Amino acid sequence: MSRISAVGTAVPPYRVDQASVRDFSRSLFQEAFPDIDRLIPIFDNALIRERYFSAPPEWFSRQHTFAEKNEVYINMALELGQAAILKCLSTAGLEPQAIDHIIFVSTTGLATPSIDARLVNNLSLRKDIRRTPVWGLGCAGGVSALARAYEFTQAFPEKRALVLAAELCSLTFLRNDLSKSNLVATSLFGDGAAAVLVSGAETGDEGPTIVGSRSTIWYDSLDVMGWEVNQHGLKVLFSRDIPTIVSEWVLPNLLEFLGENDITLKDLTHLIAHPGGTKVLEAYRQTLGLTNGQLDRARDVLTRFGNMSSPTVLFVLKEFLETRAVRPGEYGLVTALGPGFSSEMLLIRG
Repeated sequence: MSRISAVGTAVPPYRVDQASVRDFSRSLFQEAFPDIDRLIPIFDNALIRERYFSAPPEWFSRQHTFAEKNEVYINMALELGQAAILKCLSTAGLEPQAIDHIIFVSTTGLATPSIDARLVNNLSLRKDIRRTPVWGLGCAGGVSALARAYEFTQAFPEKRALVLAAELCSLTFLRNDLSKSNLVATSLFGDGAAAVLVSGAETGDEGPTIVGSRSTIWYDSLDVMGWEVNQHGLKVLFSRDIPTIVSEWVLPNLLEFLGENDITLKDLTHLIAHPGGTKVLEAYRQTLGLTNGQLDRARDVLTRFGNMSSPTVLFVLKEFLETRAVRPGEYGLVTALGPGFSSEMLLIRG
């Protein structure tokens, strides 16, 4: 069986507390929302204490072109990606040349050659390394990439795959977008990168085993979340109640997935969920009947880093690995939702 052997994370240098973002947003959005005092509590209710941005706070007070933002994206994605990879490999006790396949995930910027190609040069990865850059999966991208790494190492059990998810959500902020969706995004999004090593059974690497994966996309749900690309950059779109979707769509999908692996919901000890927001976490808690603090690590990551899109669930996974929370024989579910509207699930066992 393939194993999750190590996780490394990195965040940009600009730490911003939630109160500062709230005050900035009040001054910016009050011209569009006369009832701004009724809306502004979303910043306090998000349970986010601080986040990390790829540019200093004053940078966001000015309008920037898509090209200007994308240049910052490329430079910071390389910096954070390299740091996360080196931390991951250091934890695993490996050199960069030990990697056979790199899967790079991002949805918040564009680069050709892709970020992974540039990292091959920066880190002196092998010239024959396989590369799979993936764009457009949003928050679900990290788990989806883990599933692709699992499939690769199942086919080639002597090899290792490295997943890198890097998202600079703050750079998608549009100063002239005074929509409610942008206000919500401003209360949630942060920047970060995470690298995960997935090792084939014959490598001898240790870690929780991957039991199986499931990808689901629901018909007629393209409008749930995503980007609208305009001349200024990426405009965020939220148009449906995602917590309701968790209870109505995700639970039946999860039960079917668990049944395929001959276990039930009672056998699932750990939920390693993407903390998209407090309402989403609460929907998971109520829908799955969680009563023993299974979401505490996810909430902690949300509090300290905000919603970083695809890397966020990998930050949660790191907490589980470092504390050896998934004990021998116990099952854990790594899960995230994303545009499409889609679900990605990975079942692991200690």
